[in-house]
Amino acid sequence: MALKNPDAIAAIVTALRLTHGDETARAMLVGGMSLAALIETMFSAPVERRDAVRYVASALDDFAISPELGLVWHLRYVYESHGSFRVVDMEIATPTGTLSSKDVWLRLPV
Repeated sequence: MALKNPDAIAAIVTALRLTHGDETARAMLVGGMSLAALIETMFSAPVERRDAVRYVASALDDFAISPELGLVWHLRYVYESHGSFRVVDMEIATPTGTLSSKDVWLRLPV
C-alpha cells in the first residue's frame, strides 16, 4: 500500500520509537492508538510543536480511523488560550458531532 504522506508517517514512526521503544511503537501502529496518544507522543518528541501538529494532520489520510468519519469531517485545533497559536489538542468535527482526540482511534493499515 502506497502512503499518501510518507514523510509525515516517517516522522511519526521515529517519534513513537524514540518515545516508546521499537516494540511498543510497532504495536501502536498496527494495533492502534488514540489520536490523543499520538498527539502526546509527538509533543514529547524532539521536534518543534508546529512540525508535530503538521505531521499529525498530514498523516491522518494514511491511518484507518475509528469510528468511521464518513466523507465530511474537519480537523479542528484546540489552542492553549484565546489568542494563542500554541496547539494543545485536536478534535474532529463531523456533521453528527465533534469527537475528542481520546475518542478517535488510529491504526496504520498493513
